[in-house]
Amino acid sequence: MTAGELKEKGIKGVKTIIYGRTLFVVLAFLIQFGLMIATYIYLRDYSLAVYAIFVILGILVVLHLFNGRENPDFKLVWMLPILMFPIFGALLYLYILIQPGTKIIKKRLERLSGETQSYVKQEESVRADLEAESGQMGRFSDYMYRFGHCPVYDRTEAKFYPLGDDQFQDILAELKKAEKFIFLEFFIVEEGVFWNSILEILKQKAKEGVEVRFMYDGMCVLALLPYFYPRLLREDGIKCKMFSPIKPLFSSHYNNRDHRKILVIDGKVAFTGGTNLADEYINQRERFGHWKDTAVMLKGKAVEKFTYLFLEMWNISEQKPEEYEKYRSPHTDTIRQDGYFIPYGVSPFGEERIGKRVYLDILNTARDYVHIMTPYLILDYEMMMALVYAAKRGIDVKIIMPHIPDKKAAFALAKTYYNELLEAGVAIYEYTPGFVHAKIFVSDDEKAVVGTVNLDYRSLYHHFECGVILYRNSEISAVEADYQKTLDKCQTVTEKDYFRQSIPDRIIGKVLRIFAPLM
Repeated sequence: MTAGELKEKGIKGVKTIIYGRTLFVVLAFLIQFGLMIATYIYLRDYSLAVYAIFVILGILVVLHLFNGRENPDFKLVWMLPILMFPIFGALLYLYILIQPGTKIIKKRLERLSGETQSYVKQEESVRADLEAESGQMGRFSDYMYRFGHCPVYDRTEAKFYPLGDDQFQDILAELKKAEKFIFLEFFIVEEGVFWNSILEILKQKAKEGVEVRFMYDGMCVLALLPYFYPRLLREDGIKCKMFSPIKPLFSSHYNNRDHRKILVIDGKVAFTGGTNLADEYINQRERFGHWKDTAVMLKGKAVEKFTYLFLEMWNISEQKPEEYEKYRSPHTDTIRQDGYFIPYGVSPFGEERIGKRVYLDILNTARDYVHIMTPYLILDYEMMMALVYAAKRGIDVKIIMPHIPDKKAAFALAKTYYNELLEAGVAIYEYTPGFVHAKIFVSDDEKAVVGTVNLDYRSLYHHFECGVILYRNSEISAVEADYQKTLDKCQTVTEKDYFRQSIPDRIIGKVLRIFAPLM
C-alpha cells in the first residue's frame, strides 16, 4: 500500500500495523531479557570457580555504587537485585552502565550545547539589574547560566493559560502568522481536532515556503502513530522525525524520553507547558474526567532559548552542520520591561538536575507560600525534606493532585507520601472534576514556574524536560489566581484518607515505593 493510499484511509486504518510492530518490539525485549537470565542460570551452575568470580564482581559493583555520585535512592533500588541475585543483578547493572546508546546521545548533546552557547549569551546588564533587585535571584541566575547555560532575560511578554482549551486558539492564530520557520517538539501526538487543526496550517505554511520542523517522542509509535508517519509528513514538505524511536533492541537509552513541549514561531513566539498534541489536552475528548492543564506563551527576548533548545535536540541525530545564525530572534525594543524570565532545559545526563534545582530553590527561599500542581508525586529524599522543611518553618505549602488518576499504580504510590507531608503541615488537595496534568510552582506573588517537569523521578532524573521561571512578572498573579480558583474545585486530603484505601491498593503502593526511582 502506498503512502498516498494510507493517507486517504487515515491513520485509523493502520492501527493493526502499529500494534503488530508493538508486539514485535515487546517480544524482542523479552527474548533478550530471557537470554540474560538464561546466561545467569547457566553460569551460576557451571562451576564453583565461575560462581566465585561473579560473586566478587557483585561485591565490586556494590563498592562502585556506594562510592558513586548517584542519588542514594538509586543506589538502594539497585541493591535489591544485587543482593537477591548476586550474579544477575551485577550483570544487569553493568549492562546498563556501559550502554553505548546513552553515551552517544550524551556526547552529541554536549557538543551541540557547546555550539549554541555563542548564540545564547547572558546580557550582563540584565543580570546586573536582577542582582540589584534581588541578591538571591541574582545568585540563582548565575547558577542557572554557569551550570545549565540558561540566561536570564528581560523585555518579554507572557500570557498564562489556565487550560489547554484556552491555549488552542492562540496556537492556531500564531501559526498562521509564521513567515520564516516553525519548530515543534512534543512528547505525545495523536490524530484528532487539536493535531489535525495544527497540521492543516503546517501544510499550508510549508507550501508558502516556511520551514517547518516537527519532532515527537518515539514512544508514540507503540500505540498512537505508525512508524512511517514522519515519511507521510515529509511528503507534505514538513521536516519530521521521531526522537529515539523504539526498536527491538534492549537498551537503557529508551528510558530517556523527550518529554518537552516546545512550539517556536519565527523566533518571536514560544509556547511551553503541560499540553501535548492530543484531544484530551483541550477537553475535546474525555479520558479521566475534566483535564486540567496549563501553559504559557512568550513573546520577546526569552524566546531565543527555546529556539536553541529545539535545535540541540533536533540535531542529536543529524550529521549536517546546523545554520544557527539564521534562527536568531529578531531584535526588538518595543516590549516593555515586565520582570525577568529564565527558560531552561533539563537533560537526564549530567549531575546538576536543573529541573529539580529550580523547584528546590523555590521551596528553600520562599517567605510566605509555595503552591504546586502536579499529576504525579513520587519523591526522592531531598525533595521530600525540602517540602517538609518549608512547611515546618511556617511556609504555606499546598499541592494539588488529580482525583481521577491516569495511572492507578502511580497514584497508589503517590499516596504513600501523603501522611508524612500532611503531618509536617503540607496541605494536599485532589481536583474532583478529573485529572490534573499541570506542572506549576508559584511562590510569594514573585516567582512562578510553568513547564513540563513533574514531581517524580521520571521528570527529575530520566527525561528531557523544559520550563520557564517567571520573576516579578505581572502574569504571576494570573497563575496564583488560577490556583485559588482550582482549589475551589478540590477536596481536602486528610491523614485518615490513606487508611480508607483498600488494603490491596495500600500494599501495591508500599511495594512500588521500593522501585520508585525507576518509575
